Amino acid sequence: MRRVRTCGVALATMAAVILSSLTAQAEPIEDFYRGKTLRMLIGYGPGGGYDIYGRLVAEFLPRHLPGKPTIIPQNMPGAGSFAAASYIQDAAPKDGTVFGSLAQTLALDSMTNVNAKIDVARMPYIGRVVTNIDLGAALAKTGIRSFEDVRSKQYNVGASGGGSNTVLFPTALNTYAGAKFKLIRGYSGTINILLAMERGEVDIVGSYGLPGMLASHPGWVHKGEATILYQTSLKRHRLLPNVPAIPELAQSDEGREVLRAAASTGDVGRSILTTPGVPPERLAALRAAFQAMLNDPEFLAACEKRNLMVDGATGEEIDQIVRDTLRLPQAVAEKIGQMMQ
Repeated sequence: MRRVRTCGVALATMAAVILSSLTAQAEPIEDFYRGKTLRMLIGYGPGGGYDIYGRLVAEFLPRHLPGKPTIIPQNMPGAGSFAAASYIQDAAPKDGTVFGSLAQTLALDSMTNVNAKIDVARMPYIGRVVTNIDLGAALAKTGIRSFEDVRSKQYNVGASGGGSNTVLFPTALNTYAGAKFKLIRGYSGTINILLAMERGEVDIVGSYGLPGMLASHPGWVHKGEATILYQTSLKRHRLLPNVPAIPELAQSDEGREVLRAAASTGDVGRSILTTPGVPPERLAALRAAFQAMLNDPEFLAACEKRNLMVDGATGEEIDQIVRDTLRLPQAVAEKIGQMMQ
């Protein structure tokens, strides 16, 4: 009986020490964030999927962070989100106060853009809100009805800077699927490309994320108000059973390998990362808050009301996808890189 009591006292003492240690760690994190204004840098212009989900996280994540700070979204477009990525890596405070909603292809981009000098492996992700399948779409007034139409006639496709999906996917489909897209570059983001479509400057948006499309133009998916030409996924999404996945469009084995590698970036989707060098306990708190946000009934209700998809993942899972991407054969990465110029 005495031995059991002694063990019980020892366990209680150990539990008290652990609780005290956890409390000591929790309190500084809460003190650190209390009253602070944090920043969510969005690597593209207003209105697209990165903007929509970046602002969504900026709105709801603070409710679950110790100290209840404020997060201010800030658009920082340029070079397929490399402008924002460079700032986050090199200039932003390395303390867990700056986040990024950046290109889902960032890891792949970093392997193919020798001038970027971005080490994505050093920028940890705190979580994913949703996977992202990019779609190519044309308005009905263009007369385009299927992918076969863009194989037989040249059409203008709106694009932003090099390194973005708006360049990668149309170029890859030109190279490996027989498309005749003419890229019209210089648009800062999806919303400007959509406006250019309305004005007749371009015929096609070549990379419009499914989550963003469902939020801004649900009729394009549910009512056939636009022609969706392709989906950048490894298999067809349940909402788009009649739209080919890009590997299906390949005209060679090499093309199929390259298009599969490009399509796999959809697993990163709309994820949020932070700066290198964030203290481990603070990163853990950010990741825990992110998961709590994903399960928040008010967050889920807001997503449903705004027609926003949710398909969450942990920061650790996205970090693993990044590591896997960085292990791609260099030959495949170089071919993709050549198409992103």
